Amino acid sequence: MMKSTPGQGTEAIKTPKRLPQKALLWGLGLLLILLFLLSLNIGSARIPFRDVVRVLAGQAAEQSSWTQIVRDIRLTRSITAILVGAALSVAGLQMQTMFRNPLADPYILGIHSGASLGVALIVLSVGGAGSLLLSGLGLAGDLGLAFAASIGAGLVFVLILLVGRWVNNPTTLLILGLMFGYTTSAIVSLLIYFSAPGRIQAYIIWSYGSFGGVTWNQMRVLLPTIMLGLGLALALPKPLNAMLLGEDYARTMGLNVKQTRLLILLSASALAGVSTAFCGPIGFLGVAVPHVARNLFRTADHKFLVPSITMLGAIAALLADGIAQMPGTTIGLPINVVTSFFGAPFLIWIIFKSRRGGTNFNV
Repeated sequence: MMKSTPGQGTEAIKTPKRLPQKALLWGLGLLLILLFLLSLNIGSARIPFRDVVRVLAGQAAEQSSWTQIVRDIRLTRSITAILVGAALSVAGLQMQTMFRNPLADPYILGIHSGASLGVALIVLSVGGAGSLLLSGLGLAGDLGLAFAASIGAGLVFVLILLVGRWVNNPTTLLILGLMFGYTTSAIVSLLIYFSAPGRIQAYIIWSYGSFGGVTWNQMRVLLPTIMLGLGLALALPKPLNAMLLGEDYARTMGLNVKQTRLLILLSASALAGVSTAFCGPIGFLGVAVPHVARNLFRTADHKFLVPSITMLGAIAALLADGIAQMPGTTIGLPINVVTSFFGAPFLIWIIFKSRRGGTNFNV
């Protein structure tokens, strides 16, 4: 397995053989399509697959209720899982690259907590409008919710960037990120303490995490925002590769480090912020998926990592959502239960792997 360690030089980033990597990308694409179709057939209501296909083709299912379930519930849920899984995973990749830290992601560094604070300020402080979070706020309200979450995520990200200029120890930076997260959580707890019961209940349900609460109206905000964030990430493979080798090395290559940091900040904040706004603070996808992609593709080249992580993140989110729905039952689990159950052991494995490697960024 090829290693990539900051400071090793240009050998740290190597472009793999094209044919196997392209074959893997095609395989991931096919798997994503299969899981997407399977997710439309999972739920408490048993709907024949041929009727699911009919609805996708714009036709009516045998029963009118089936059409509504597939079109307005399952289809939005699956599309949301794909978008948010890709968004959080790519945001995690950008943070791991910028901080050159294998444990960096929106959840661990407190970015989610900043986004949660933005949501809490709207849900818990804007009178009766807050209780309408899960039933739709209209386009203006959805835009406000996404903007508040992205601003909250961006502010925490900026704080971490500022502190990171004086703190070179990755472990210390992670601890400081956790402290920022605890601070914002304390502010949220204070807002909850003085809020009405109805608004508290809406916020608590949101905080469990779910892909099933997004409507087609909210998709008008979620989809373009995530596409914009992913587009920025896809446009930055060379700057991200240079940042992986350290800011000093990146400057010697002629990279505008300040501009690159700003673009990464905008991309990661938008991806993490809008995902958190509509689906709650979902953990572990951002830290786990980039490591899976690096080991699967055996490269640190972001030209391959960004598209592969986009698909792997979507696949992981669909799998987690399928497990959360507990097929064959009427019980649905919060998505964070599933991601934490599988993500926490993976995070422990990453920590031990990093310690054995004697470096802070092994792939």
